[in-house]
Amino acid sequence: MKINIVCVGKIKKNYLTEGIEDYVKRINRFAKVEITELNETTFKTEPNESERGIIREKEGQLIVKKLSGISVLLDVKGKQYTSLEFSDFIKEIKHKSDKITFIIGGSYGVSEEVKSKVNYVISFSKMTFPHAMFRLFLTEQIYRAFMIENNSTYHK
Repeated sequence: MKINIVCVGKIKKNYLTEGIEDYVKRINRFAKVEITELNETTFKTEPNESERGIIREKEGQLIVKKLSGISVLLDVKGKQYTSLEFSDFIKEIKHKSDKITFIIGGSYGVSEEVKSKVNYVISFSKMTFPHAMFRLFLTEQIYRAFMIENNSTYHK
């Protein structure tokens, strides 16, 4: 299985990069992981709502080009899972495709085009998290899902 994590923005903190790299290394026992970082669209000042729409559209065009296999958008409005349910979700996807693409959008969300092209929309919480920190959460939960599937004591 190949897992692609498509993210808008780059990680600026070494401790987050190190944590993500650690989980990616662990996941690689079960699946090949690739992280694709897309450039954020920026304005010189805080964008107004119209400009935020432009940002979502530009970033959305980049995201759509990277979709392959089964695509899963991570969005606060998506379906929530427990870790056990998330493990079952990944197992179900493995039976449908050998590729899964997780999408972490930009600061202002994703375009309607992205929403219309993904297969699933899921949420880890109703809370909002920094994108870089969420990438760490995602890689940890993917690793946990594989450990659950393999009856490991990692998940308690």
